Amino acid sequence: MSNPYFRFKQFTVWHDRCAMKVGTDGVLIGAWCDVDACRRILDVGCGTGLISLMIAQRTPDRTMIEGVEIDAVAAEQAAENTDRSPWKNRLRIHTSDFLDFATSTTVRYDHIVSNPPYFEKSLLPEDAARLTARHTGCLTYESLLRGAVSLLLPGGRISLIFPAGLHDSVSAIAREYGLFVRRTMWVSGREGMPPKRVMVEWVNKPSEIREEHNLAIETAPLEWTPEYIDLTRDFYLQL
Repeated sequence: MSNPYFRFKQFTVWHDRCAMKVGTDGVLIGAWCDVDACRRILDVGCGTGLISLMIAQRTPDRTMIEGVEIDAVAAEQAAENTDRSPWKNRLRIHTSDFLDFATSTTVRYDHIVSNPPYFEKSLLPEDAARLTARHTGCLTYESLLRGAVSLLLPGGRISLIFPAGLHDSVSAIAREYGLFVRRTMWVSGREGMPPKRVMVEWVNKPSEIREEHNLAIETAPLEWTPEYIDLTRDFYLQL
């Protein structure tokens, strides 16, 4: 049986009741997203609450972090995880479909972060994919970005991690919603291998900053690259 929890340096994530366990993608985006000077941050599809907890560790006490999760069991476990953490007073989990949440809340955010679920129909037009999104809890990238854009403050940012092969398609959707690329990180599992994931940060106004970098996780099996260690050392116990 797999371990029902994953222990980090400053918090523990229980994930035995969640379909999506603690994984590398969540750790990557939680460590990489730029949260400097953010007062309010939203974690979309928060699952176990991992990204919300990582952001809480990285931010001062004035920063409020909210997570939204459609799966009631996962949302319950995320709330338990955040309640056990040192930052429980500035973490809140909402059990809701993201599109419903986006149309009902009056709150606006400095940064919206997500490790969205990947599914084959994620790039279908909204009318063709709506039922899939509603009934499986999966968002299309179009609906995710549309909802996120509506919740941003001026100068607000959106950061996602997703398969590298979808970069051009997702980027085209982002441009349609008036988003501008600020930072891009291509992620490969091992040095010399093509990227499998990409992390992109968009902003809702033109940006003078335009950064693009590459990150390899390993040099050999269980041999981490210095760049990966630098990114995640504040979280993993073994680093």
